[in-house]
Amino acid sequence: MADIALESLTKVYPDGTHAVTELDLVVSSGEFVVFVGPSGCGKTTALRMIAGLETITAGHVTLDGQVINDLPPKERDIAMVFQNYALYPHMNAARNMGFPLKMRGLPQAEIDNRVREAARILGLEDSLHKKPRTLSGGQRQRVAMGRAIVRNPQAFLMDEPLSNLDAKLRVEMRAEISRIQRDLGVTTIYVTHDQTEAMTMGDRVVVMRNGLLQQIAAPNELYDRPRNLFVAEFIGSPAMNLVVAHLERAGGTVWAAFGPHRLRLEPATLEQHPGLAAYEDRQVVLGIRPEDLEDASVVRDSHPDRVISVVCDIREDMGSEVYAHFNVPADPVATREVVEALVVERAEDEEARIAAERARGGGVVFIARLDRTTGAREREALALEVDVTRLHFFDPDTGLGVDESVTSAAA
Repeated sequence: MADIALESLTKVYPDGTHAVTELDLVVSSGEFVVFVGPSGCGKTTALRMIAGLETITAGHVTLDGQVINDLPPKERDIAMVFQNYALYPHMNAARNMGFPLKMRGLPQAEIDNRVREAARILGLEDSLHKKPRTLSGGQRQRVAMGRAIVRNPQAFLMDEPLSNLDAKLRVEMRAEISRIQRDLGVTTIYVTHDQTEAMTMGDRVVVMRNGLLQQIAAPNELYDRPRNLFVAEFIGSPAMNLVVAHLERAGGTVWAAFGPHRLRLEPATLEQHPGLAAYEDRQVVLGIRPEDLEDASVVRDSHPDRVISVVCDIREDMGSEVYAHFNVPADPVATREVVEALVVERAEDEEARIAAERARGGGVVFIARLDRTTGAREREALALEVDVTRLHFFDPDTGLGVDESVTSAAA
């Protein structure tokens, strides 16, 4: 296995479009790294440059310490798994899997041994004689992976390999790919637009937007400590609730006020976000994840200074949980970072969305992710307790988390 290092990797097309801009990343030997982001963010372009399928405008790709910019794809010792399987319809599964070894001129006995071992790992022993048209989507994807495995490459590159599968198969194959990668220990870069795949499969996740790296982190860190508003809004389903709030100090206590609501910030919250000290008596963007809101009527020892009183507009029963939608009469977030994120992923026209919210009486639409036992009912009052230890705070001008914004300003 081998490290993969990207040093200021850049791709500029002849029309001047910057698909990837100065991407720096080191993928350690045996690591599973997932690239995620909206369509057109540059993740597939980066993958294709690593594979040698796209020319590099500037920067370097190194594999196990060797610069491979000028090596043709077949000499890079990297196996790629594509979205469309790319199987030969006239060959059975065994021949499809063994084809790259045949092209290398390996003896047939060795090809057969490698194919049988890959089939064992993938659970394809009974399907080796079948042609692609007789295989299910999941089996075809396994054959495509088997073709990569038999090569014993130094790295796997996977470009949205599950996007053609139905929802149930995607869940199954997510677990299967993770298991296979862990068992083989092969350095892997995986590209997807699906944040669930990214968060459940990757040792680390690379979030990209407009060709620029936004954040690299382990899934939990990405979720708990998003670097900026784009990452905060993009990662998580339902998306993080965002609203403009005013930080004020009264009687030795710091409060976050938005619309008619005031939340008392605990000392632990202020310790977690030391940058908040610079925002007292100023506006911040306050982020509350839907799961950090709870029906106050079922909370033991509920704290009034953590409760917001709203009216449930829509109740969505999801089976294991309930999504309660409600309006908060406060200023919506309209920074460039969030507008772009919402336009790309959540709405066709962010200005129209904000106008529609204001037409309904102003404010911002929130979602609470509640236990199925909640008493929330449409058009009825609902008291929600906020977990103030899990609040997120961002600079309304830069879009950065307050701690990083203060650090950047000091630098």
